[in-house]
Amino acid sequence: MRVIRADEMGMCFGVKDALQVIHQIAKPNQVTIHGELVHNPVVNLQLKEFGFHQSGEENRAIPEENNQVLITAHGISDLERQRLLAADKELIDTTCPLVRRAHNAAVQLQAEGRRVLVIGTPGHVEVCGIVEDLTDFRVVPSAAEVESYAVSKLGVMCQTTTPTENVKSTRAEILRKNPKADIRFIDTVCHPTKKRQTALLDLIEQVDAVVVVGGHNSNNTRRLVQQCEERSRPAYHVACAEELQPEWFCNVATVGLTAGTSTLDETIQSVQNSLEQMQVPESIGT
Repeated sequence: MRVIRADEMGMCFGVKDALQVIHQIAKPNQVTIHGELVHNPVVNLQLKEFGFHQSGEENRAIPEENNQVLITAHGISDLERQRLLAADKELIDTTCPLVRRAHNAAVQLQAEGRRVLVIGTPGHVEVCGIVEDLTDFRVVPSAAEVESYAVSKLGVMCQTTTPTENVKSTRAEILRKNPKADIRFIDTVCHPTKKRQTALLDLIEQVDAVVVVGGHNSNNTRRLVQQCEERSRPAYHVACAEELQPEWFCNVATVGLTAGTSTLDETIQSVQNSLEQMQVPESIGT
């Protein structure tokens, strides 16, 4: 079975920078990571083995055991930042600068007197960090969720990993349902996400199926899978090579390989090696 890799995939600079900070910390057992550094089980297991403490993603309480708190690449709200500082915590900040840009865009739109519409996934840690500093907002996951909003001014921005096609269709629906509103849009989808999505579209045209590597709770990885499914191309989401199933690839001559922005290079290579060495069973009836 032939394997073709996407031209752009895997770890973005924001995640790489966060990991570089992590590796420079001399005493990991004295640091609590505020949530998951990245949505990748392989990375999180490594951090645990290094000795880092980690708060739960769903309920990130103020850590009691450590004075140093590491803010993840997904960022936090200014409100949460002040809460930690008020508890005398020393912050190690690895927030991705593009996430910070999205946060600033939302605050700017609100300062202009607009209701802020965040195109993104409700409950996602990045989205939560953005909206916690807003007083008038809506999180809009897709065009189907758009409403006619009873306000005169709207501000529209995006979670950094939102598919560009979703942004386009949702933005169009906002305009259609709110024709009299003063609407300002700031495109906060990050460039690494755009590059990976474009590379995947090119890859889909060359293959019979696609394997997408990344954590199962990784929003950008799930979005890559969704892109494949929307184009009727079979897609298989795995966190590691051990999750691959040979029966998936009956009648597959060429498989595409891509990965989310928090996936280690060695994990991607391991999946590729397994695909190239895989003994695929013959399909029924052959």
